[in-house]
Amino acid sequence: MAKQELLKKLCTKDGVIAALAIDQRGALRRMMGDDITPQQVSEFKTLISQDLTPYASSILLDPEFGWAASEKRDGNCGLIMAYEKTGYDKTAVGRFPDLIDDVSVYRLKEKGAEAVKLLIYFDIDEAFEINDRKAAFVERVASECHTEGLPLFLEIIAYDATNDDKAFYAKVKPRKVIEAMKFFAKPRFGVDVLKVEVPVDMNYVEGFATGEVLYTQEEAKAFFKAQSEATTLPFIFLSAGVSAKLFQETLLFAKEAGSEFNGVLCGRATWAGATEAYKNEGVDSARDWLKTQGKKNISELLDVLEKTATPIKL
Repeated sequence: MAKQELLKKLCTKDGVIAALAIDQRGALRRMMGDDITPQQVSEFKTLISQDLTPYASSILLDPEFGWAASEKRDGNCGLIMAYEKTGYDKTAVGRFPDLIDDVSVYRLKEKGAEAVKLLIYFDIDEAFEINDRKAAFVERVASECHTEGLPLFLEIIAYDATNDDKAFYAKVKPRKVIEAMKFFAKPRFGVDVLKVEVPVDMNYVEGFATGEVLYTQEEAKAFFKAQSEATTLPFIFLSAGVSAKLFQETLLFAKEAGSEFNGVLCGRATWAGATEAYKNEGVDSARDWLKTQGKKNISELLDVLEKTATPIKL
């Protein structure tokens, strides 16, 4: 099946990617506690897949804990599988990525994946030697995807290698995010869909901030517009762990700014509350949460996407 046909399977009937992300591993353990077992991680992902995929166009899972969940997804929901190991080595400079040891694109396709997701941490201003190594890494994975005919979703998490202060980073984030998108949108990287952050930290935007304001609304809108114009590739927003309400408001703001984003791959903004229910009260409580608040979160998100997202030209 051609890549374009597979991409259609990952979209709504209108050509928008309304995808659910539950490929979290390290972040999920931090949310649920270090004593969580691999079996419980798999069970939790399966609950989300069962209860929320009827409302999603596709689901992003990981091959370490997600295959059981993939088998319980709604029949109309496409499957994207992560390829990278979670996190990075914090003792080494560069935030280099690594692939899961016993996985290949061939194996992901063999087990039913319809697309591959690769995450890369990237600072456009870091040393050439570091960024060139990451570029080669993405090229290798893209070659695998091309050989197997699977679309490649590249998730870019921008950062500043010299300063991790939150307010400092908020000032430089627009450039970091937009330039990283431009870099990996080059044809040599073989990316089919970019999964990216919004270009500003909304907690510092006039009208959204509860403390320090770093951008007026007009300045923030200009960054959203510039991001949209940075590439002709389809691009979708990740939720980055913000609340469901803030994520929905951000999408509406992006639309007002003229952003032509093509959908979302939304994780914690949809299902985060279920972790507490599962951890404290078990499966039934988590399922009750997902069938009520989880369904509400994803239904409201779909309503917002109908008003804001631009269909992919397939």
